[in-house]
Amino acid sequence: MGSNHDLVAETAPQHHLPGQVVLVFQGGGALGSYQAGVYQALHEASIEPDWVIGTSIGAINAGLIAGNRRGDRMARLEEFWKRVESHPWDFGGLASGISDALSNWSTMLGGIPSFFEPNPLAHLGMHLPLGADRAGYYSTTPLEKTLTELVDFGHINGAGPRLTVGAANVRTSEMRYFDSRTSQISVRHVLASGALPPAFPAIRIDGELYWDGGVLSNTPTEIVFDDFPRRDAVIFAAHMWNPAGPEPGSIAEVLHRHKDIQYSSRISSQVVRQQQTHRLRHVISQLAARLSDEDRNSDAVKQLAAFGCTTTMHVVQLLAPRFDRETHAKDIDFSRAGIRHRWEAGFEHTRQMLEQKPWLGEFDPLEGVILHERTMD
Repeated sequence: MGSNHDLVAETAPQHHLPGQVVLVFQGGGALGSYQAGVYQALHEASIEPDWVIGTSIGAINAGLIAGNRRGDRMARLEEFWKRVESHPWDFGGLASGISDALSNWSTMLGGIPSFFEPNPLAHLGMHLPLGADRAGYYSTTPLEKTLTELVDFGHINGAGPRLTVGAANVRTSEMRYFDSRTSQISVRHVLASGALPPAFPAIRIDGELYWDGGVLSNTPTEIVFDDFPRRDAVIFAAHMWNPAGPEPGSIAEVLHRHKDIQYSSRISSQVVRQQQTHRLRHVISQLAARLSDEDRNSDAVKQLAAFGCTTTMHVVQLLAPRFDRETHAKDIDFSRAGIRHRWEAGFEHTRQMLEQKPWLGEFDPLEGVILHERTMD
């Protein structure tokens, strides 16, 4: 995970990109180290995000980025992922499959230092009234302490990039996006975005309980598409779950494939829907431009013309690789090797995309939203 971020000036120039720079980070536990590598490549290319959006572990990474000055971000990301490394007993003498299984059991039984710890009361019975704020197999009190130490929430609510984290309202089953542009963001908002049941208890904010946003939308790209006013943008969307995969031939493979499908991105279908909507917006803008000045300046036409839009959004999809010996427990693989391999993959994938610059060129203005997938291995 080594980087030369200390050589990049605090006031490094912004790369010329066609619009605001947006980072969108999925949820995925230990797989989130891929996102840290994505940010490292952008950081070393002097690309400064205007807006960072995350769910679950993506919200944690987003908070570490938005909640620190540019010169401190890489150090804080590295410190966080160093703190959450699992340090199980040495299983090196065992077969790899057995070693991996024992390592995972070590995490499930003992938790991850600086992240989560077991809640013994949860094992006394499924019907034991623990209270809504404690009904989880683990406590995230260690994570709250870690984030308080590594994230400057004053910076988020002041001079930092815009931060948005998604959480699911337990009572209404509606998605809620907490946005630093419209409200104050605290450590509890980030904890709420990562409160995946039944592992972690819900987090109460303003009287309402919230669970992990991935329960409803694990890739919150729609918040960019629905933003107002809409702006030209280059959206770097880091995905950790594979939407395509082989047919499973065993129970272990079924569990693995099911999890990938459950949490994988729906961005392709989102882009198609957004392109359809954008064509209508573009047509409205073109029709309004053909009206006389008198008609165009009337209140009624102004209201109708406001539905028009001529923005272009480039969605750069970055997908974490599938490694050998991965299982459905890959999202709790907090081993040093697992974190390093995914971090390096995120860095390399993003570096390749920056070399390709797919957002440059001529594009049909009727499309409005263009999806770019990585083509180089």
